[in-house]
Amino acid sequence: MNEPLSIGVLGYRFMGKAHANALARLPMFFPDAPDVERRVLVGRDEDALADAVDELGFEEYNTDWEDVIGDVDVFYNLGPNAIHADPSIAALDAGTAVFCEKPLAHTFDDAKRMRDAARDADVPSGVAFNYRFIPAVRYAKRLIDSGELGEIRHVRGSYLQDFLADPEAPWSWRLDADVAGSGALGDLGAHTLDLTRFLVEDRTGKIEDIRGQLRTFVDERPVSGADETRPVTVDDAYTAQATFKNGAVGTFEASRFATGHKNDHSVEVNGSKGSLRFSVERPNELEFLGPDDRGFQTIMVTADEDPYLERWWPEGHVLGWEHTFVFENYEFLSAVANTDTDSDERSSSDVPTFEDGYRVQQLLAAIEKSDESGERVNVS
Repeated sequence: MNEPLSIGVLGYRFMGKAHANALARLPMFFPDAPDVERRVLVGRDEDALADAVDELGFEEYNTDWEDVIGDVDVFYNLGPNAIHADPSIAALDAGTAVFCEKPLAHTFDDAKRMRDAARDADVPSGVAFNYRFIPAVRYAKRLIDSGELGEIRHVRGSYLQDFLADPEAPWSWRLDADVAGSGALGDLGAHTLDLTRFLVEDRTGKIEDIRGQLRTFVDERPVSGADETRPVTVDDAYTAQATFKNGAVGTFEASRFATGHKNDHSVEVNGSKGSLRFSVERPNELEFLGPDDRGFQTIMVTADEDPYLERWWPEGHVLGWEHTFVFENYEFLSAVANTDTDSDERSSSDVPTFEDGYRVQQLLAAIEKSDESGERVNVS
């Protein structure tokens, strides 16, 4: 019997809880998943860490990631974007597999460093593009790959939230360019651009050029618990128009000011024979239009034969957002456990790698460059 994979996690709040929950669910629903031990939680606030260790089921905590990266089998980097690069690169150099939050880095140069380190490493790397693992999204990919939509002509992707629509909403690190890199573009747009690549790139080829626009609506925000404000140095919204290699056109946007939208990540693909559309706010539904349909038909993706769902509840018993983390952890940790197997087998899963994260960062950088120059940018 193989030894359990020891897990170290940097970050214990939103994403830390999501992944800790996923790790706890794995043995219950995926008995073929590798055994794991939640070894160590990493952060800066020792008092909060001590509470989080018990809450999230870890054995211990540490305030220095350098003490951890060579002592575990898998390092999860779930911290703010500016601290993605150095801990992740050091872990890969130490022979530790790394799973990193998105976007891959807060700058394109750091993303390239991380991509290069992963290329040179003998262990897997992964990026947390969890929406790839929604069963309805994977069903949509099957339809696209099998040619059910014909030649792809249009791709539309948007990620709309409204949690910053109130100008009195408090400042956070996500609004600081030195830490986050960008705002809605990197935080939300990275998801859309990866999902687009995952769904259509095999049929359309890569995005060749792009035109982008960034906008900040509120320039400063109050600091919680203090009588002061801090500047907002990132975008609140972005839009972009793209051209794919096959001539298809793409339209993308994200906003944190889209009132009425809570977590509306939507993708629509139009082809010569049919179309499909999907929203994360209705994660068990896929809308599909075939060549003989008069309008979109709603498919409930909840059957045993649908991706991953034989592991869960009877047909019609829907899944939610948190299950995407279970699926991505299953795939990534299985890849880690199978590192010594044939490389073709290891590359057969759809776990987004640091290479995928780098390709998305390339698009983010092109959109920023286009906004600065006012011109369309070739993506290379």
